[in-house]
Amino acid sequence: MPRRAEPFRVAFVCTGNICRSPMAEIVFRGFAERAGFGALVASTSSGTGDWHVGERADARTIDALARRGYDGAHHRARQFTLDDFDRNDLIVALDRSHERILTSWARTPDDTDKLALLLSFDTNAGDVLDVPDPYYAGPEMFDEVLAMIESASRALFRQLEPAIRTTS
Repeated sequence: MPRRAEPFRVAFVCTGNICRSPMAEIVFRGFAERAGFGALVASTSSGTGDWHVGERADARTIDALARRGYDGAHHRARQFTLDDFDRNDLIVALDRSHERILTSWARTPDDTDKLALLLSFDTNAGDVLDVPDPYYAGPEMFDEVLAMIESASRALFRQLEPAIRTTS
């Protein structure tokens, strides 16, 4: 099979793009890089709202990521746009409210087919479908949310890895 010209693109979406989705973007990219697929996978993130556009990730997000060996210092928040449907192969919502918003913005069945919930990839999540928003909580909650995101992102990467491997 010929090598895919463009990387497989995954976009993670939360509310303001300063807590959950930057964590998912950075963690997922970390899995791809450690597996040697850094050039074959691209991850981005955005928010459904525009409140934090241009801002860094929340300091507690950056700290939680750093405690687990990730660098979140370069993240800048952006808002999801309709062009993101065209630019990405998979769009991963962090909770059902984001999934509902993204579904309402989808212009075509192809756009809708690109949508998934992050925790739907993690069999260890049980019936939990929503990654909780840690914004109004303390640092411990950021660590808990990051652990959920790591587990689900690992499961997502494992599911995508065979297809990515065949294009390398």
